[in-house]
Amino acid sequence: MHAREKIRNIAIIAHVDHGKTTLVDKLLQQSGIFRQNEAVQERAMDSNDLERERGITILAKNTAIDYKDYLINIVDTPGHADFGGEVERIMKMVDGVLLVVDAFEGCMPQTKFVTRKALESGLHPIIVINKIDRPNARPAEVVDEVLDLFIELGATDDQLDFQVVYASALQGTSSTSDDPEQQLPNMEAIYETIINHTPSPKESVEEPLQFLVTLMDYNEYMGRIAIGRVNRGVMRQGQPVAVCTREGNIKQARIEKLFGFQGLKRIEIEEAGAGDIIAIAGIKDINIGETIADLAKPEALPVLEIDEPTLQMTFLVNNSPFAGKEGKFVTSRKLRERLYKEVETDVSLRVEDTDSPDAFVVSGRGELHLGILIENMRREGYEMQVSKPEVIIKEVDGEKQEPIERLLIDVPEENMGAVMESLGARKAEMLNMSNNGMGSVRLEFLIPARGLIGYRTNFLTLTRGYGVMNHAFEKYGPYLGTGVGGRHQGVLISTENGTSTLYGILSVEDRGILFLQPGSEVYEGMIVGEHTRDTDIVVNICKEKAVNNIRSATKEETVRMKTPRLFSLEAALEYLNDDEYCEITPKAIRLRKKLLNRSERERADKHRKNAEINS
Repeated sequence: MHAREKIRNIAIIAHVDHGKTTLVDKLLQQSGIFRQNEAVQERAMDSNDLERERGITILAKNTAIDYKDYLINIVDTPGHADFGGEVERIMKMVDGVLLVVDAFEGCMPQTKFVTRKALESGLHPIIVINKIDRPNARPAEVVDEVLDLFIELGATDDQLDFQVVYASALQGTSSTSDDPEQQLPNMEAIYETIINHTPSPKESVEEPLQFLVTLMDYNEYMGRIAIGRVNRGVMRQGQPVAVCTREGNIKQARIEKLFGFQGLKRIEIEEAGAGDIIAIAGIKDINIGETIADLAKPEALPVLEIDEPTLQMTFLVNNSPFAGKEGKFVTSRKLRERLYKEVETDVSLRVEDTDSPDAFVVSGRGELHLGILIENMRREGYEMQVSKPEVIIKEVDGEKQEPIERLLIDVPEENMGAVMESLGARKAEMLNMSNNGMGSVRLEFLIPARGLIGYRTNFLTLTRGYGVMNHAFEKYGPYLGTGVGGRHQGVLISTENGTSTLYGILSVEDRGILFLQPGSEVYEGMIVGEHTRDTDIVVNICKEKAVNNIRSATKEETVRMKTPRLFSLEAALEYLNDDEYCEITPKAIRLRKKLLNRSERERADKHRKNAEINS
């Protein structure tokens, strides 16, 4: 067991893509933790497939580095505001934070979001200005931006007196000078700053045991694994303990195995003391936010407060004509089990049963949060349908309130007018506008979360793919009325069950943009394209060309089909309207109307219009 004063617990926080995971890679590699011949993947901390594909961190992870005779525990946190539940809890495990900021981009919405969490927890920050080797890097201005941000967030005098290290995580260099020429070929400056400016754990080993469960993991052999920090006392393998549950009950349990961290590995240890970050196996029903305490003196730590979800959608059993053809798990029992299993490790997620046994309301922190869950389930072999994502409206003091997001946009100057106009229609309020130089403008808005659903595709079209948008939850504000966001285009709906043909597709091409290739299986009520107008129309794309022996004069002409628009999962979820579902299977993502039959849809439409007239 390390002496307490030789331990440093630190979290790495940053906006998405500012380089935290790469920085941890280099800190690990240079600490000599890997053998000379050991193959180490890039972004070694991003362990699941989705994180590797998207290049983002979704789950908080921890690692430990031995430097000189110090043990540095590092927790890599997600940068996306959708995973704020993770960031918030991490702050309870550490004594300091490393805030990584891009030397060119500066402070972004999620920088503000994660920094607020750290400052509220009273942690002392160390600033790492990363990507110092970028052309157009502006380190001095970025440090001023960070200082302004800290003042705006109400930092204490101690927090404002922060240390700055300049680095290039990609090159593995760092220095305390902002001159790129003076970068040293190692991460020494970062290690030394952590050791000299992050406090060691203050807790006592002498007092009765207290351990707060901050993260959960699951292992086939050991079951649930609780990860957290020993707040006080000592914990040993085989020790009987008390578990103080979220409901305030106390139950008895036993620590079967204890693990410490070394590099990316978990190593079995005999005991751990106050200030250590460890993993525990052997307690069956343990949950995040619960306290493991001394059996003789069970005292619970305050239960972790978690940000409320802001977005919800309904998950349903797949009932399309293709149900059960592509997935392994298709029943409502399997769907329910999987959703409730997710809640055990993701505290920002809520799942509620509905009047129907086949439908569940799932609430999360944003489209990305729910999209990642759906993508994981799809890869595991689940089939389901989901409804359009909707924001959660609250009632506060008799007034309706909705989530408001802070939106930061970088656009080429020539597209600025079009982008501002499109956001004005979505009830966005402009806060700030600054020129980034090089023909690019940065705009800052407050916008209802509803206005952002489905906006990304429109935004990329307006900026011809050159625009960059980032947003983070800001607050709940007064409800801004109807007519915010939503899709204005109608869709092309298939009238047939069958296989789409090139002839059928070409015959409807002038009506709009198609979403599929010839040879795709379709069914009645499935959405096969977007109409050029704002009304829905039905089309038959399974039509075969009439076979006769009259040779057409234009027979030899080559027929070219326009490129169809194929949806990613997030784009499909954003595209949905209130009367539509997205059918998700391991092999396909399809859009469909809730009512597949044309005459049923027309009847429902008539009812709705009559109801509107009468109200």
